[in-house]
Amino acid sequence: MLRAELGGDLSRAKETLRRIRTGTLTGTLPEMELLASRLRAAGIEATAERP
Repeated sequence: MLRAELGGDLSRAKETLRRIRTGTLTGTLPEMELLASRLRAAGIEATAERP
């Protein structure tokens, strides 16, 4: 899902996943809400929070 959404290769998707899991992925709240929504649509539990 990350590869399709972000348009990158497998290594980029793995790095993004690592950043999501460690809480170091940053972006605007609307960007993070959109990503969380698409993750949920793919069956992955996700929320977007302010730091």
